[in-house]
Amino acid sequence: MARKEDRVVVEMACTECRQRNKVTTKNRRNDPDRMELRKFCPRCRGHRLHREVR
Repeated sequence: MARKEDRVVVEMACTECRQRNKVTTKNRRNDPDRMELRKFCPRCRGHRLHREVR
């Protein structure tokens, strides 16, 4: 089954250590801005804010 064009794969980077360690998908039509999620960062060893990187 083919993917639709609205969903794109984005990388997430930790705001503290700047490591790109998360990959997720988002719907570009519903979320045109950059995503921000609290995720676990293995380098910082804690839950930190991760921001979408272009």
